Amino acid sequence: MKPWLTRNVWNLSWVSFLQDAASEMLYPLMPVLLTSLLHAPAAVVGIIEGLAEGVAATMKLLSNRINHYVPRKLMVLLGYAGAGIGKVIIAAAGAWPVVLVGRLTDRVGKGLRSAPRDALLIHGSDKAHRGKIIGFHRTADTLGAVLGPILALGLLAAFDNQIRSVLWFAAIPAVLSVLMVLPVQDNQRSQRTEAKIAAQAASQSAPSQLATTAAANPTFAKVGHAQKLPARLRLVITLIVAFGIINFPDALLLLHVSQVGFSVTGVVGAYLLYNISYAALNFPAGWLADRLPPNRIYAIGLVLFAITYAGMGLTRDPNATLALLAIYGGFAAANDTVGKSWVSKLAPESRQLWAQSLLQGLSGFSILISGIWAGLLWLLGAGAGQVPLLISGFVALIAAGIMFFIGRD
Repeated sequence: MKPWLTRNVWNLSWVSFLQDAASEMLYPLMPVLLTSLLHAPAAVVGIIEGLAEGVAATMKLLSNRINHYVPRKLMVLLGYAGAGIGKVIIAAAGAWPVVLVGRLTDRVGKGLRSAPRDALLIHGSDKAHRGKIIGFHRTADTLGAVLGPILALGLLAAFDNQIRSVLWFAAIPAVLSVLMVLPVQDNQRSQRTEAKIAAQAASQSAPSQLATTAAANPTFAKVGHAQKLPARLRLVITLIVAFGIINFPDALLLLHVSQVGFSVTGVVGAYLLYNISYAALNFPAGWLADRLPPNRIYAIGLVLFAITYAGMGLTRDPNATLALLAIYGGFAAANDTVGKSWVSKLAPESRQLWAQSLLQGLSGFSILISGIWAGLLWLLGAGAGQVPLLISGFVALIAAGIMFFIGRD
């Protein structure tokens, strides 16, 4: 059996570590930048995040089409470069529309890189290892998310809470992440170029060799028509995407944390705790998904989601809130690591990029929808998102039952 910790897995994990460290230095501070320094109304925060999620989701859906003309490695390189440029724009912003431009640039980069990066991660690997591969990568990614808030807290103390200085420092790991993409190996040119080469080789072969050429080159075999994804894979993607409609953006959870009494530093610290839990549980979740039916691990994650959301809707106690955020890290690991590895095992090797782009793109639109309805209901009841939190928690329990029984292989 092939070793699972390949050079690409190692390099791309470092890339994600650095980029996420940069992102998580910026993310918890951006609402403060918008409302306190740039005097934007609170609604602008929701608008910017909603548009950002929509743009990222659209780019993820388009990534398979873009790969017809652009090789995967170049897509990953351009994606991380775009994210770095977006962070520089945000750090330099003197008005909230400039922050919007920077955030959209950042998310275009994320949408462009995510699916091809995940396809490169599992390319050529045994299916029995894919949970570990995705889990290892997500652990590195989330460790960056742990480092980011730590750096933000340290820099805030060093610069006397000068937010803009911290934002400029966030550009440093973003640039380093782009450089780390360069050693990544990928023998694919682009889908169109591969198809042309295969067609030329076939035209020079004897007719009896045509079928052999097509079989050896999946891209050529499917020129002119898309291979239909297996029914089981389509069902799994549908279930995961449908669940996303109740999984509203983490920015709203951070808003809830701030509204129940946490200071700005406290919000960053709470977010750090969540990321530590998320990082610690990614690899175990992937390891379990390689040994047990992935639908069961995913269902357990949904139960953890229900406990977190319902619990936050029922309590304003700071200690209970922190404990719930730690539990939420278990859901995040199941949702991200198990979901991606599950789809990678069900997808044909020649359609990995398409399967990941469908999963990630449609899930992004689901989260966008959830952010809209949750935002509209945010002030109902006792406020601080109590009503949407309770609704999502209740529906998640139903979703866990569906995933456990219907989603089984």
